[in-house]
Amino acid sequence: MRMRAMHWGLVGVGCAFIALATPVPAQEPDCTLPVAKKVDLEDDYHGTKVPDPYRWLEDVDADDTREWIEAQNCVTFAYLNALPQREAIRARLTELWDYPRYGTPFKEGGRYFFFKNDGLQNQSVLYMQETLEAEPAILLDPNRFSEDGTVALTTLAFSDDGNVMVYGTAASGSDWREFRVRDVVARRDHPDHLRWIKFSGASWTHDGAGFFYSRYQKPVGKDTLQSTNRNQKLYYHSLGTDQSEDVLVYERPDQPEWGFSGDVTDDGRYLVVSVWHGTDRRNRVYYTDLVEANNPTLNGPMVRLLDDFDASYSFVGNDGPVFYFYTDLDAPRRRLIAIDVTSPEREHWRELIPEGSDVLNFVQIVHNTFVANYLHDAHTRIALFAMNGRHLGDLELPTIGSVGGVSGERDDDEMFYAFTSYLYPTTIFRYDFTTSETSVFKSPDIDFDPSGYETTQVFYHSKDGTRIPMFITHRKGIRLDGSNPTYLYGYGGFNISLTPGFSISNLVWLEMGGVYAVPNLRGGGEYGEQWHRAGMLENKQNVFDDFVAAADFLIREGYTSTEKLAIGGASNGGLLVGAVLNQRPDLFGAALPAVGVMDMLRFHKFTIGWAWVSDYGSPDNPEHFPFIHAYSPLHNVEPRTAYPAVLITTADHDDRVVPGHSFKYTAALQAAHVGPKPVLIRIQTKAGHGAGKPTSMIIQEQADRWAFLVENLAMEVLLP
Repeated sequence: MRMRAMHWGLVGVGCAFIALATPVPAQEPDCTLPVAKKVDLEDDYHGTKVPDPYRWLEDVDADDTREWIEAQNCVTFAYLNALPQREAIRARLTELWDYPRYGTPFKEGGRYFFFKNDGLQNQSVLYMQETLEAEPAILLDPNRFSEDGTVALTTLAFSDDGNVMVYGTAASGSDWREFRVRDVVARRDHPDHLRWIKFSGASWTHDGAGFFYSRYQKPVGKDTLQSTNRNQKLYYHSLGTDQSEDVLVYERPDQPEWGFSGDVTDDGRYLVVSVWHGTDRRNRVYYTDLVEANNPTLNGPMVRLLDDFDASYSFVGNDGPVFYFYTDLDAPRRRLIAIDVTSPEREHWRELIPEGSDVLNFVQIVHNTFVANYLHDAHTRIALFAMNGRHLGDLELPTIGSVGGVSGERDDDEMFYAFTSYLYPTTIFRYDFTTSETSVFKSPDIDFDPSGYETTQVFYHSKDGTRIPMFITHRKGIRLDGSNPTYLYGYGGFNISLTPGFSISNLVWLEMGGVYAVPNLRGGGEYGEQWHRAGMLENKQNVFDDFVAAADFLIREGYTSTEKLAIGGASNGGLLVGAVLNQRPDLFGAALPAVGVMDMLRFHKFTIGWAWVSDYGSPDNPEHFPFIHAYSPLHNVEPRTAYPAVLITTADHDDRVVPGHSFKYTAALQAAHVGPKPVLIRIQTKAGHGAGKPTSMIIQEQADRWAFLVENLAMEVLLP
């Protein structure tokens, strides 16, 4: 299918989503930490009265809120600007970041396309070339979208002949997308301009006349930040027409929370529609027969192929009416099946790749071969299978790490993929199916010698005895005497796996003598759906217990001590940090919660927050309210408690996890805190949840985060 889309998951994940803050002038005015006013407001949840004194901070555009934001940033940046190591850290980050980085190349219509960043460009540039040996030409430079680099390129979708493409842009980290169309040969845009698009890719019909996409209605009034996103509809846009003329292909007004993702099969015959409901892993699959690839019909009946909402089904490809899916139906670690749509009854389904001991992460068809990406103890294994399911062998990978960005078409003789690990810079490999040989296609040149560092995978036991894996990276030969500053990072939710990945910011942390630890908490997808379910709904406390047990392990084994231990997480990981801070404020020396879901009683009332009910549950449900209320970070801050040093980060126009979460949590934490450590919030005034951040902002953000930890963990740092 002809879609090159960046991830558009409904909840942020991992280090990729860390909001940024706006620097204040070097000469700050005198400023004082504001005392947030309290209002007399409470809600009744099934007979339990819950005060909400900081509800006013949900309105980011109100005068009182703007004054509070300005006062908080004034205090925060007065503190950060005075940190002695901040500028040296920023300089080292800039130095290390300045190297050419390549994305995985992919082919469309016989041409090759790839992304490249020269080093410090705010956004990576899209190039094309006729052959791998030809001189690349710039097809699209997102750095020209805005002067400050805050408008990012998102979705890409090419026509079957590769001569025209849809591309999406997002401003200031927003989830809202605008689609435009570009002539690939002429390298200029068509007049087409589409808006009010969220959580959607694009897929062309094979005649190149138009494409399918999904969108919402235009929000009423000015409040696009907090309005809930419901009633998504699937449309077809004809090239050269106004968006108002787009053809409505499918909608379900009886199911306002359903969303639709439509993809045209590689042979152009079918439109396959995945019907999703929030972040629930289960989905439905419908399809319509376009009859002819080069003269498609748009008004054919929508066939409900998989309509039981009983499992996840991911479409891989087809051979005529035979559709291939990898699914967790009766297989928590997933398997690959074939369904003939002319005989769709379950007794006719065929299993091609059975469930194994490792999690089947995803499957693609390249060179008429199933390329299967597995997770083995949270790191990648790549297996190749014939179209009949016969195992052909595994690819040899450089070390324990992660494979992503696999590209290749059904008839290609070659495949490209990106490999990365904590100490292995992202490298692009080419696999030749005709010779079974793997070669390095693009390797980075970084001013860093990884030979002095090491990553180990350990296993520890959580509170209930569950065995949890954790990656620990540090300088070789460290003394296990409890003296090492350690950054413990976690997520634990939404079936999302944290696998090894390369990070320049983490290299600087390692250079400064830090230990970097990543546990694979329950709630993620590292061991399949059972692992996910063990950390969701009423089992969410398991995630916090797993994280606390990781901290206890690091202290017990001598890696670090409470005074030297910092924790961090973003989005759902920000919730994790907030919850464990409340439960164990004595265990940590510092905390960095980013864009966190902190108000668990009102998260479902804003933008796409309702979609997270599948993982969290709903406070409106009397059976769910008790366990949600019991860990909600906002509602479990303990008065007159000495909290560790905390630097909260968010953005004042995050339209995924709205900033009211962090604002209200900050106000409550500052009011309760009685210890000597700083409790600060860093608020970016021109950013969203974090996707598409310009490089310059990322570097400044990381410099501030590490400088905050250097100060509050009493680190002695000597950078190269």
